[in-house]
Amino acid sequence: MTTVYFVRHAEPIHSWEDDKTRPLTPDGKEDSTNLLNLFENVKIDAIYSSPYKRCIDTIHALSECLKLPIKTDGRLRERKVGIGSSNLELLIKRWENKSFAEDNGESIGSVQNRNIEALNEILTKNEDATIIIGTHGTALSTILNFYDGSFGYNDFLRIKYFMPYVLKCVFQGERLIEKCEELIVQKRGE
Repeated sequence: MTTVYFVRHAEPIHSWEDDKTRPLTPDGKEDSTNLLNLFENVKIDAIYSSPYKRCIDTIHALSECLKLPIKTDGRLRERKVGIGSSNLELLIKRWENKSFAEDNGESIGSVQNRNIEALNEILTKNEDATIIIGTHGTALSTILNFYDGSFGYNDFLRIKYFMPYVLKCVFQGERLIEKCEELIVQKRGE
């Protein structure tokens, strides 16, 4: 069995324009130190992450402490945001129709496909290991929806302001057999 700790990034500066380089807030940096305590007695074999700065920065100190490099995979990135993406109607529509994307945006189904492809490769390369994957709220939500079709819009909203958020998942091959929330840091959002 393979254990994956999905680590959703800590609080970023939401007003930062470039999604790829969006840094953590001072609180987000401080909240990231919770990971050091959480993983203090856990043997980690590998660390993977979205290439986005907020994900890497969230797990950077942990990576240094464990003396493990962070392997980035572009397929683990966040959803490409399009025009009007913060519109509530469009948010609901994306979850109701996973093929829908706003202009210049990416569909939930597309995010799910690339995240599951990356996850399956990671699981195959790390059979019977314990790994960390630095991720995003939407990306993680699509992964959870893949394994449990009832996970949807309301579940996404529940974890939207958990930053950082750690979910422990146990896999047998590519089959999810167990999941448990390990860390929740609730933020208000902007």
